[in-house]
Amino acid sequence: MKNRINYSRREFVKQNSIAGIGAAVAMSVGPAILANCAADTGLPAILGGQKIRTKEWPQWPIWDPSADEEQVIKVLRSGVWSRSGVVTEFEKKWAEMTGSKRCLAVVNGTNALIAALIQSGIGGGDEVLVPPYTFIATVIAILQAGAMPVFVDTDPETFQIDANKIEAKITSRTKAILPVHILGLPADMIKIMAIAKKHDLVVIEDACQAWLAEIDHKKVGTFGDAGCFSFQNSKNIPIGEAGAIVSDNDEFMDRCYSYHNYGNPYGSVVGTVSSGTIMAGTKLRLTEYQAAIGLAQIKRLEEQTEKRNVNAAWLRSQLKKIPGILPYELNPKVTRSAFHLFPFRYKKEEFSGLTRTQFLKALGEEGIPASSGYTPLNKMPYLKNVMETKNFKLMYPPEMLDYDKYMERNQCPLNDQLCEEAVWLFHNILLAEKKDMDDIVTAVDRISKNADKIKNL
Repeated sequence: MKNRINYSRREFVKQNSIAGIGAAVAMSVGPAILANCAADTGLPAILGGQKIRTKEWPQWPIWDPSADEEQVIKVLRSGVWSRSGVVTEFEKKWAEMTGSKRCLAVVNGTNALIAALIQSGIGGGDEVLVPPYTFIATVIAILQAGAMPVFVDTDPETFQIDANKIEAKITSRTKAILPVHILGLPADMIKIMAIAKKHDLVVIEDACQAWLAEIDHKKVGTFGDAGCFSFQNSKNIPIGEAGAIVSDNDEFMDRCYSYHNYGNPYGSVVGTVSSGTIMAGTKLRLTEYQAAIGLAQIKRLEEQTEKRNVNAAWLRSQLKKIPGILPYELNPKVTRSAFHLFPFRYKKEEFSGLTRTQFLKALGEEGIPASSGYTPLNKMPYLKNVMETKNFKLMYPPEMLDYDKYMERNQCPLNDQLCEEAVWLFHNILLAEKKDMDDIVTAVDRISKNADKIKNL
């Protein structure tokens, strides 16, 4: 394993998948994990002691040749590789699992967001409210639609958009809210939907990391006008590259279907006889063999989601006992999370000033891979770049394209702080056994007890 801390999420996943980072010496579940930690007088691995885990964590993605390959091979041998019946089967299955009336499969989650925004009438001159603690794809989708992102600060406890700060950001140009269920933890959709109804705003949920997560037993992605999902290779349903839009609105879904197929007529989206293509669409069609892979992965999702939730709850209950470790909090009425990532905040002042980078390095040496997560999305140079483009200069008045003033209006100080403190554990770790979670707690506790020595390396 390369000794790097600030690598991207996809690099992190790749290292997990290829190298199987990680893990051994699984401690048996004792009376109280912290009592076990207290009895552990071993020297941290980074100081020359024996690492806690040498055994591998569960690999990702999972592929069972005996159970998964039959349908994929059948599709390959059929010669029918473009969108057809298998894609339709996947769409029906995902709609059923999310509790949605309709589903449209597309090439990736990014384009699911773009299509949903455009077919919701979002475009040039509009503002879309969005959190800064998310993957770049969320904001790129807004920009590709021609709209202007307006950042709403993050609630550091939940890692989600702070719903209490949304209304202060609404202007006459605001047309939509794009909440993100980041890390697989649900945003506060109850408050968000109430605000949207009050101000007549479209809500497109970015559920690209939140498969089967629930609020009051209702699946995320089904609260707003549409929900978008990703099935990229690191995701809890890995297909390689794929995405989906779900909605109960037939007219909207017909428009999305037409848009994803060059703008050709579909369902209620019809033109005159022989009129041909009727809207400016594009090509976002999923292939049959991708859908076959997705159908194989869906079979395991319910069981895997339950296991992640059980292990995450145990891990959280133990980590929060260690001073300086603040695990995620869930929004009210959350009944299940997806746990694409297990997040906590690291307070270095409780670790004798040991920096987060040093903490992550020490944790990695114990056989526990972790990441520092996102950097502030509202401070990256792509925003200045887009404001200098010809299209944005045509769509927006000069005062809205003043980059310095834009930055002043879009400060998110709590998100800045979160980006300095966050630590992520990847979801494949939560597919290990409950006793394996104890190794993580033991490693963190060991680092805590030896923080002074590690800091002075």
